[in-house]
Formats: sequence, structure tokens, C-alpha cells
Amino acid sequence: MDLFEYQAKELFTKHGVPSTPGRVTDTAEGAKEIAEEIGKPVMVKAQVKVGGRGKAGGVKYAATPEDAFTHAQNILGLDIKGHVVKKLLVAEASDIAEEYYISFLLDRANRTYLAMCSVEGGMEIEEVAATKPERLAKVSVDAVTGVDLATARSIAEQGHLPAEVLDAAAVTIAKLWEVFVKEDTLLVEVNPLVRTPDDRILALDGKVTLDGNADFRQPGHAEFADTDATDPLELKAKENDLNYVKLDGEVGIIGNGAGLVMSTLDVVAYAGENYGGVKPANFLDIGGGASAEVMAAGLDVILGDSQVKSVFVNVFGGITACDAVANGIVKALEILGSDANKPLVVRLDGNRVEEGRKILDDANHPLVTQAATMDEGAAKAAELASA
Repeated sequence: MDLFEYQAKELFTKHGVPSTPGRVTDTAEGAKEIAEEIGKPVMVKAQVKVGGRGKAGGVKYAATPEDAFTHAQNILGLDIKGHVVKKLLVAEASDIAEEYYISFLLDRANRTYLAMCSVEGGMEIEEVAATKPERLAKVSVDAVTGVDLATARSIAEQGHLPAEVLDAAAVTIAKLWEVFVKEDTLLVEVNPLVRTPDDRILALDGKVTLDGNADFRQPGHAEFADTDATDPLELKAKENDLNYVKLDGEVGIIGNGAGLVMSTLDVVAYAGENYGGVKPANFLDIGGGASAEVMAAGLDVILGDSQVKSVFVNVFGGITACDAVANGIVKALEILGSDANKPLVVRLDGNRVEEGRKILDDANHPLVTQAATMDEGAAKAAELASA
């Protein structure tokens, strides 16, 4: 999960990373009030999860609270690379002597952690890497030893930071490593990390990506979720612990196992070419269990998508046998009642498949059509969706 800048700075503050005081608001009046509280010139900064805010007019200097009000009015609602600004960070402006760059990230290719540091901060790091690669240090970090003050100072030296600020920079870099590790992140980036005229080091910006796989040990991270930007169906699925991703199509998909669901998406898309370009509407993996409650929750989410015209349930019985899946489908339809109002194509195969098919035959539900193979089921679901 990517964080907004103000959320990243909340984590920085928690771990003692020096920055500038400020608060977030969603109104121009709020921006003025924050500027009045700070009592000094401020920066009004659009909060969107994309780079290039300054070039797009999303970051402005405000000498007075009235200026903060005016800039906030202009920035709120601004479209920055497809992201509409709904929140602003109003933070104390800082005098800047120099701008640097520092980040920690997961280096998947080399199966380790990587620190990147450069004296060329304040610009896109991709540009630095392309035009001045010698000015960008890339330092592997051992996951066991981590980053102490000595290592942090070495990172700063390799990034060509001036000798006068190496000690101060090392302290901040070590604290950023603490954020990286203790908050279970995939990325911690500061651009710019600035040197003030009195040689203080401040994190004026912050980008953090949290590792969703660590949510179980980071319950506090739930408050960072951007529910306004998340599809309501995906939110509903998450509340029910379903692995669901909404797509732009007409055939709802339910399967057990990510590999099978991915294959089903391909087969439905292929079959849909014969029916006006019908496409899959979602990815939904119910995993190894297909109880009535799980199936009902999955169907409830999919049927809540107004684009869905039919549903294809494609299950291979393994640990969970096909008769259990069939009973889950029948009971799920009973649970949903009138909310189940779109045709279902069901393909069962694997463990106890004959028993499962018989359960569906005996139920004889008007919405359910059985298919013997995945190709047959995909074609039938696409046909129903195009009707």
C-alpha cells in the first residue's frame, strides 16, 4: 500500500526522523487556519500518490495565511496525472541550502535490501541515474546486520554528501532504516532530504510503500487505507477476506486457486471474442474452502457489480471436494435469495465430481447451468452475458 506524503511523515515522526511541522486538510479554510497556527511561511502541497506534483502546480509557497487559502483553492480538485487532489498538506516552509536523495527498498532481483543515496536530490531519481549515474550510490544492505550509524555514514559518503553534514545525515539515514524495518515497508524514500543553512538535515518529502503481507503484525496500518480511492466492491471483498480484483468486463469469475482463476480469465476472454468481445469482470479466488458462507460472500460481491451479466464458477475439487462446493453453491443461493438474479454457469471437476454434479442437478435451481469442461463453461457464460 502506497502512503500519502502526510502519512509517510507520520511514520517519520514516530521514529524520530526530523521534518517540518504541519497538518493535513481538505479545505482552503483549513489551509489558512493551519498557516495561522504555524505562524510562518508554509508550503501547500497536494496529497496524491504520484510524482511530479510541483511541475503540475500542486506544490506552492505561501508567505501568508491568505496566500495559503488562495493556493489551496487552486490546488484542491486539480488533476495530477489522473489523480484528483482531495487533501492538502500545509507544512512550515524551510530554508534550503542543498537537496539530497535517500531511499531504502527491497531489491527483488538480488534478494536483498538496497540503499540509494545521491547528492543530486530534488529531481527525479530516474533522471539522475540516466544522466549522472556516478552521483547515485547503490549500496546493498545485509538483512541481518542492517544499518547502524557507521553504515549510514558510509551510505552518505558514497552518495557524495558533503563532509560537513555526514554525521547529521547518518543519524537521519539510520532512523529511516528504522522506519523501513519496523514498519514492514517495501520502500522508504525521501526526495528531497535537505540541508538547511545551519546544517540541519530535514526530510521535506516522504514516500512509503507498506508490505501488505505484514498487515497481520501491523494492525495500526489499517488506518492508512485510502478508502475514498478504493473500489467499493473491493472494499466489501476485503471485509470478507476474499481475494478479489475488479476488472472491466461482464462475466463474473469464481474459482479456487489463483492459477485456476487466472486460466479462467484467459479462457473467458478468448470465448468472449465470439460474443461481441465479452470479457471477465473480476478475479476472485475463494481458496481451498468453498463453504456456503464463503460462496455467498463471493457471489454477493460479484452480483453487486452492475456490469456483470453472468457468473462462471470454475472449481477443481481437491482438498475441498466437489460435493462440498456444490452444497456451498446451493446454500449460497438460498442465503442470497432475490439478490441472486443473474445466471450462473458451474463447472466442477476433480474429487467427488459426480456427487457434486448430482447435488446441483437435484437442486435444479433456475439460475444454474452446469458445464462439463472449462471451455464449455466459459463459452456458455460469455453467451449468457451477451444476451
